[in-house]
Amino acid sequence: MSGCPDWQERLQGLIDGELDAAHAVEVEAHVAGCAACSEAYADALKLRTALRGEDVRVVAPDILTLRLEAMVRAAEASAAPAAPVTPSAAVVRPFSGGRRRDRALWGFGGAGVALAACAVLAVSVVPAMQTAQLEQDLVAGHVRSQLVGHLTDVVTSDQHVVKPWFGGKLDFSPPVIDLADQGFPLVGGRLDYIGKRTVAAIVYRRGRHVINLFVWPGSGELGPAEAKPGDGYTLLHWTRGGMTFWAVSDVNEKDLQAFRQLLQARIPA
Repeated sequence: MSGCPDWQERLQGLIDGELDAAHAVEVEAHVAGCAACSEAYADALKLRTALRGEDVRVVAPDILTLRLEAMVRAAEASAAPAAPVTPSAAVVRPFSGGRRRDRALWGFGGAGVALAACAVLAVSVVPAMQTAQLEQDLVAGHVRSQLVGHLTDVVTSDQHVVKPWFGGKLDFSPPVIDLADQGFPLVGGRLDYIGKRTVAAIVYRRGRHVINLFVWPGSGELGPAEAKPGDGYTLLHWTRGGMTFWAVSDVNEKDLQAFRQLLQARIPA
C-alpha cells in the first residue's frame, strides 16, 4: 500500500473496519486532505471488491460438502446418550464389518463433535461481530456528518421535498415524516454508506442535538433494539413496513425513545 508511511497502518485499519468511531473519523479526515492516501485508499477498496467477485470466489466441491455432512451426522449419533444395557438384555454378536464401521465412526467422532461445535459458535459469534461493526459504522456516519459539514444533501423541513429527492438515487423509497409539531423538526436528508450499502439518512433536530435516522430495506433482526457504544451516543433499532431503521444521537435517551415511538405511530406497518 502506498500513501503516507506514518498513516499506512491506520489506513489499513480503516479499510478492514478495525477502527473505533473516533479514529475512523480521524483517518477519513486525513484521507480527504491527502492525495496520496486518498489514491491508496481507493486502490485498496477496488482490490477488495475485485477479490470478492464471483469469478474469484472458491466454491467447495460437492464431495467435500457431503463428507462434512456425514461427519456431523456421525458426531450427532455418537454424542447421543445410549440407553442403559442390563446383563439380561445384553446380546453377544459376532464380529462384523458393521462393528468395524462403528469403531471408525468413533475414531473421528471427536473431530465431528469439534466441527459441529465450531459451526454452532460461528452461528452465534458471526452475527454479533456483524452487529458490532454495523453499530460502529452508524456512529461513524453520525459523527462524520457533523465534522465534515455534510449533514444534508437536501436542506429543507418539507417532507414532500425530501422524500422525492431520494427518488432515483436509491433502489427503495424511505418514509419521510416531519415531527416538528412534536419537537423534532426535519432538517433534510442525504445519502450515506452503512453496512456496505448506500442508505438514506434523514436528519432531525432536538434542540441543539442532531438525530440521524438511517433507513434501508429489510425486516430481519439486527442485534438488540438499543445500544450504547460509548462517547454519549445511543442507537435505537426497529423495523416497520419492510424497512430497517437506526436512530443515532447524543440526545438524552428519553427523547430518543419518544422520537422512535412517534415515528412508529406514523409509519404504516
